[in-house]
Amino acid sequence: MATAEQNDWMTRTNPGTPAGTLLRQYWQPVALAEELNGPRPLKTVDVMGQHLVLFRDEKGRLGLLDRDCPHRGADLAYGRIEDGGLRCLLHGWLFDVNGCCMQTPAEPEGSKLCSRIHQGAYPVVEKSGIIFAYLGRGEPPAFADFDCFVAPDSHTFAFKGLWECNWLQALEVGMDPAHASFLHRFFEDEDVSESFGKQFRGASMGTDLPIAKVLREYERPEISVDATGYGLRLTTLRKLSPGQTHVRITNVAFPNVFAIPMGPEMTITQWHVPVDDHNSYWYAIFTSFAGAVDKQQMREQRLKTIELPLYNSRKNKRNHYGYDIAEQQSQTYTGMGMDINVHDQWACESMGTIQDRTREHLGTTDKAIAAYRRMLVDAIDAVQEGQPLPARPAAGQGGTLSGPPAVDGVTTADAAMQFCATADLQRRQACDWAAARLGS
Repeated sequence: MATAEQNDWMTRTNPGTPAGTLLRQYWQPVALAEELNGPRPLKTVDVMGQHLVLFRDEKGRLGLLDRDCPHRGADLAYGRIEDGGLRCLLHGWLFDVNGCCMQTPAEPEGSKLCSRIHQGAYPVVEKSGIIFAYLGRGEPPAFADFDCFVAPDSHTFAFKGLWECNWLQALEVGMDPAHASFLHRFFEDEDVSESFGKQFRGASMGTDLPIAKVLREYERPEISVDATGYGLRLTTLRKLSPGQTHVRITNVAFPNVFAIPMGPEMTITQWHVPVDDHNSYWYAIFTSFAGAVDKQQMREQRLKTIELPLYNSRKNKRNHYGYDIAEQQSQTYTGMGMDINVHDQWACESMGTIQDRTREHLGTTDKAIAAYRRMLVDAIDAVQEGQPLPARPAAGQGGTLSGPPAVDGVTTADAAMQFCATADLQRRQACDWAAARLGS
């Protein structure tokens, strides 16, 4: 268990906090690109306790500025997008996407006041349907050559959701392979041919065996954790018989990302980003190694449980996550429906908005969480001391990090430890966009 001081050290992310300083040294998702669609491409952004405004100017350039006008603090979120920037309503001060003040129109003719004014501004980049921002000091790192960033737009789909809990407990549920056998247990298997876009409802690679059946019937996995250049690789083995083993490879990409398989042909790369210390957004990019993603179907599936414009869950603590006792007795372990995001949300929110880690007792299956926390604390110390940080490639060095491989399948027991490399290579060789990168 952690001390109260350690828990604060790991979870608090407002400006100036140790963990907040660390997370700001990496690119963080701040919005979906679709949120800037419409006649007025502007939205407010709250991230790690900062209040910002995101917009596109008339030329399509992205800007992310501090929300309070540096004149007298009026709200720039109500500003006018015009004349190459964002104009404050109070006195017409105009700021470009880099935060430069271009006009102070109420000032006397010839005033040079605007040349001395600069609004806080942050680099922003759009990738795979998500807008990322760099809120840290110095030059931003390169983007890793992760599959979700190098796949063509036709083969990716991005979405997000709001959870009412701290970012760290939300992230940690994704690095816990054992919980899926319980929290996501379905008592009946669906037709795996109808599983597109659904987690834990399809078949494992190389077999027609439903993953739901594996998780339900083999609940004592063997888990190993290995350090990698991007963070941690988790290997979870479930022995189905003396000759067959189910292998599931998941990953933690430091500092706040996990990458997991979603059936044989798709992976999920998911960030958990603090809004403040008590709320967080998950941002996910679904990446296909087969055909193009049916974005409309994926979006419609998620809008059944996610409500716009905040992307909050329709099932939440105020309506008991849709809990139904009859369903819990006959269909699902939780009684909270078929969407595993709701299951995970309940698990994380039920811990309180900030989990009290002084009261927990980690077990053997929590080895990835323990390894990650050690990595997190070491990195927080490193950023405080100005030392190099893990998984943070310098400009032009994004190719040093790739993948990460995330696979789920059944193989012979003697080939279990080689399955990841073999299955990942075969999947890439059969995929046009991935095969084209094998020689690079």
